[in-house]
Amino acid sequence: QVQLVESGGGLVQPGGSLKLSCVASGNIRNINAMGWYRRTPGKQRELVAAKSSGGRTNYGDSVKGRFTISRDNARNTVDLQMNSLKPEDTAVYYCSTGYFDYRGNYSPDYWGQGTQVTVSS
Repeated sequence: QVQLVESGGGLVQPGGSLKLSCVASGNIRNINAMGWYRRTPGKQRELVAAKSSGGRTNYGDSVKGRFTISRDNARNTVDLQMNSLKPEDTAVYYCSTGYFDYRGNYSPDYWGQGTQVTVSS
């Protein structure tokens, strides 16, 4: 069993910034990758960003150039720095552990409870 706890969500004005953090605990061993997804009601789950222990990163097209993912492999943490936030970034953001498949796509296997990010004026 792996537990993931997100923090840092909240309400921010368009153009503002937030930093999300996540810590993995429990039965963790050699986590290949960690990442963030988000979901808004009525929309498909969307990959935000993921990063492997080796440094490979994937970003969703809608956040490239605005969001940055970082990891501390030893501490099993992953952060998401979100800049230039837009109303369409409003969603519940979920931290995850997973791996990159042979195609280079991130595949999650454990999830946190999520943290709400609301971008509104």
